[in-house]
Amino acid sequence: MKPILIAGPCAVESEEQLFATAEQLDSELRSHALTLDCFRAGVWKPRSNPNSFAGLGKPALPWLAAVHARYGWNVCTEVLTPHHVELCEKAGITTLWVGARTGVNPTEVQKLANAVQHKPFTILVKNPLVPDLKLWTGNVERFLKADVHKVMAVHRGFADGNENVYRNAPCWEIPIGLKVQFPDLPILCDPSHLCGDTTWIPQIAQIALNYGFDGIMTECHYNPEAALSDAQQQLTPAQWAQMITSLSFKINAPNTDLVKQRALLENIDTQLSQLLAKRMEVVDQIARIKKENNLPVVQPQQWQQVKERYIKEGQDSEFREFLERFLELLHQASVNRQQ
Repeated sequence: MKPILIAGPCAVESEEQLFATAEQLDSELRSHALTLDCFRAGVWKPRSNPNSFAGLGKPALPWLAAVHARYGWNVCTEVLTPHHVELCEKAGITTLWVGARTGVNPTEVQKLANAVQHKPFTILVKNPLVPDLKLWTGNVERFLKADVHKVMAVHRGFADGNENVYRNAPCWEIPIGLKVQFPDLPILCDPSHLCGDTTWIPQIAQIALNYGFDGIMTECHYNPEAALSDAQQQLTPAQWAQMITSLSFKINAPNTDLVKQRALLENIDTQLSQLLAKRMEVVDQIARIKKENNLPVVQPQQWQQVKERYIKEGQDSEFREFLERFLELLHQASVNRQQ
C-alpha cells in the first residue's frame, strides 16, 4: 500500500505565495520521484488570538482550484461551517478537513456531516483538542454515516498544559485506539501541529509510521520565515522532500504489540533526550548566576534535594540503583559545564 502524502502551507497568504510553494514542491516531487496525494492550505483559520492572521477566505478558493488545474493534485482546506462546504463545492474543492477546534463541538461537526451527506467529498477528521477517544470516534462516525466518498483521520496531538517538549501531547494510545475501532480507516499523522517546531518533525513522522499510520500530512512553505502563521513548524519543499525520502515507511509491517511498544519507547527516548538538552541549558544559566554572585559551583544540600525528588521509597531496588548511577553522571556533567 502506497503511503498517503499531503503537504502545503499552513494558510493561503497570497496567490504568489501559494504558487511559489506549489512550484517548488512540484520540482522536489519530480527530482525525488515522489507523488503528492493532496496539496493542503488553510483558507479559514480559527485562531486563538483575534489579532493573528485568520486566512483570506472565499477569494483564495479560485487559487487553490488553479493549483489543482495546473499540477493535477487534489487540493484540500479546512471548513468550519456548512457555508464553507458550499463555497468549496462550487469551487470544485472536494477534499476537506475538520479541525481540532471544531472537533470539540459535536453539534458543529454534525452540521458539517449533514452538509456533505451523500456527496463525493473526502473528509479528513482531525483529533479534537482534548484527549478524548470517544469524542474523536464519534466525529468519525458522523461522517461515515453521512455516506461521503471517503473518510480519513488525522492525528495532530492534544492540548496539554503538562507537555513541555512538543507543541501538543502525542498521546499515542488514542490514535491507536481509533485504529483498533476502525481498522480499515486510513489514519495520518500531522507532525507539524504535533511538534510546533521543524526540529522534531522527522522524528515524530517516523514514530507514527512505526505505529502503522497510513501517511503524513505536513505544513510546507516556500519561505517559512516570512509565513503569516505557524512559521516555526513549516518545512521548505526541499526539507520536506529530504524528510520523506529518509523515512522508513512500514505501512505493510505487521501491527504487532512489539512494534507498538518499540515505537512508544522511541517516542519516550526522543523526549528524554530533548529534556536533558533543555536541562543543560538551564545549568548554563545557573552557572552564569553563580559566577556573577561569586557562589560555589558545588552546593551539596541543593543536589541532595534533587536526588530526593528522583528517588522515592518503595521503588524496585534495581531501578533505584540505576537512578543513583544515572544521577551521579548527571551531577558530574552539570558540574563540568559550570566549571
